[in-house]
Amino acid sequence: MSAPVADLTARRLRARLAHAQTTGRLPSVVAGLVRDGEPIWFDAYGEPAVPGHDPLDVQYRIGSITKTMTAVLVLQLVRDGRIGLDDPASTVLGDVGTGGIGYGDRTLRTLLAHSSGMQSEPAGSWWERSAGLSWDELAAAHDGSGAVFPAHQEFHYSNLGYALLGELAAQLLGTTWWEAVEARVLAPLGMTRTSYLPEGAAAQGWSVQPYESTLVPEPATDTGAMAPAGQVWATVTDLARYAAFLLDGHPDVLSADELRQAFGPQSGNPKDGVRYAHGLGFQLFPGGSGTLAGHTGSMPGFLATCLVDRGRRVGGVVLANATVGYSPAAIVGELLEELERCEPTVAPAWTPSPALPAELAGVPGVWHWGNTPIVFTMEAAELVGRRNGVELYRFAVRDGRVVGLSGYHAGEELHVVRRADGSIGHLDIATFIYTRTPYDPDAPIPGGHPAG
Repeated sequence: MSAPVADLTARRLRARLAHAQTTGRLPSVVAGLVRDGEPIWFDAYGEPAVPGHDPLDVQYRIGSITKTMTAVLVLQLVRDGRIGLDDPASTVLGDVGTGGIGYGDRTLRTLLAHSSGMQSEPAGSWWERSAGLSWDELAAAHDGSGAVFPAHQEFHYSNLGYALLGELAAQLLGTTWWEAVEARVLAPLGMTRTSYLPEGAAAQGWSVQPYESTLVPEPATDTGAMAPAGQVWATVTDLARYAAFLLDGHPDVLSADELRQAFGPQSGNPKDGVRYAHGLGFQLFPGGSGTLAGHTGSMPGFLATCLVDRGRRVGGVVLANATVGYSPAAIVGELLEELERCEPTVAPAWTPSPALPAELAGVPGVWHWGNTPIVFTMEAAELVGRRNGVELYRFAVRDGRVVGLSGYHAGEELHVVRRADGSIGHLDIATFIYTRTPYDPDAPIPGGHPAG
């Protein structure tokens, strides 16, 4: 179990939070960090959002972090075989809209990853500050003519797409979207202070006037059929529980392996380069040990972020009650980097490998791909290939097969080709031939001397 941060670390984190509050002109901001699945630090800065009330128990609107909860519902249905990622929405919803093609041909994968080509916002007045429509009203207003790109062409963020996903999940489960979120996500995770509309102590959302620095209250709307895109309210402690789930998974929600697949890049925009990508419902940013996964959120009067670094096994959440041009994702990134500077990640202890699986007998050691030596060693129950000390591949025995876990050979099978006397002639991984000596003339191509 992780211990709370040291006093000096807490002081430096508080300084970071204070800097964000003052430069961002945030009336109030609360933040939390988790490590190894446990909360280790919470703090608040600015005027109390609800005077006299514990700031850690005050609800804020979390905006598009809601989308990840919708994505979790959909991924549960895919896991359970109720629908496929590459099935079109029309499988459940029929033709969406009444004017023709609708959006029923968009697949769940493209909707989750914002690569469906749908327009970003629903027709009508700005949905985030307007009274919500029913699903039938929303569907009737969208015949597909508002699409801005062909499906799969590029990343284009679509709030409207998540309304489709929420309704799809609701219809498959025979309940409302919110009842499904409560039963299948919040209850198993113990998120008792997360709600559809504000309940109990809740922050007022503010618009900060850019020159006068005065505050104008923002409405707290019920967004109706658009709710799966950004309706939810939560406390910082509840959102920290959610961050812990994103790190480790939960047997009654999604497993760690299922989340790992959801965090795999699915779409992006060439103009963003490698600075941003989107998975199956989750945003991906460079940072920490490599990638920060989660989601940012904004609704009128509120900013929010929940991001995790699975490599370092840490996560951070930030909630603020202001509409200003400020990035809550940047705050979380700064807090996580400060934590790493003050209290560096401790690597798991080395442990000896168990008995070598029969399928890998004779494999550990030096092998050559052409003229390039690669050292294969056992680490716990996995076979790891390194070149010049840099990890290239990992393999593990699965149901009698040696299967790639990471690197170029991920998913491929490693075949150990043995001679008649049982010794190994070469390794074959999808036509990549590894030999004990460079260009072994007795092995298939690339065996033999490069000159022939």
